[in-house]
Amino acid sequence: MSAVRLLVLGVTRRYQPTHGYAVRRELLSWRADTWTNVQPGSIYHAIKQLTQEGKLHTLGTEGGGRGPGRTLFELTPTGEIEFFERLDAALTSVDMEELGAGIAFMDALPRAEVVARLEEQRARSETIRTDLLAMIADYPGRHEPPHFPDLLELWSGVFDNLTGWTSGVLDRLERGEYALSDEEVPRTGS
Repeated sequence: MSAVRLLVLGVTRRYQPTHGYAVRRELLSWRADTWTNVQPGSIYHAIKQLTQEGKLHTLGTEGGGRGPGRTLFELTPTGEIEFFERLDAALTSVDMEELGAGIAFMDALPRAEVVARLEEQRARSETIRTDLLAMIADYPGRHEPPHFPDLLELWSGVFDNLTGWTSGVLDRLERGEYALSDEEVPRTGS
C-alpha cells in the first residue's frame, strides 16, 4: 500500500475542493516528509495518477494573481471508496508509514471502528515480536552470522515499542479523547 496515496486522498477529502499546492503545503506542514516517503514530486505524481484513475475529479481552475491558475480537485465516489479501504488497511498495518498515514485520518471513522482496527494492529505487533524472540534460540545456525540474534532482538524491540505505543493510543481512545466521525466534539475522559 502506498502511504502517499492515502495521504493525498485524505487531505483532498478533508479540504475539497483543493489544489495540488495546498495538498503539498498541508502535508509538509505536518512534516510528513520526515515520517513517510512523501516528497513534493510524489504528491503531484499521486494527484496525476489518481485523476487518471478516476479517483479525483477536476473541477476547473482557480484564478491566481501571478502565474497560471491552480487546478481544483475533489474526490469521486471511487476515490472515497479507495480512501476508506486504504485507511482501514493502514490502521491494521505494522508498517510505520502506513500506520502513520492511517492515524492522521482516523477521525474519518467511528470510534468503535478505530479501536477495533488498532486492537488488530496491536495483536499483529505482539505476534511478530513473540515470533522474533522465539527465533533467537535457533541462531546462530550453520549459515547465519553470529550476530544475527542481535538483529532479532532489535526488531523484537521495535515491535514491542509499537505494541506499547498502540496500547497508549487505544487507552486515549477508550477514555474518549479525540473527536471521531461519530462525534461532534471530544468526549471528556473519566
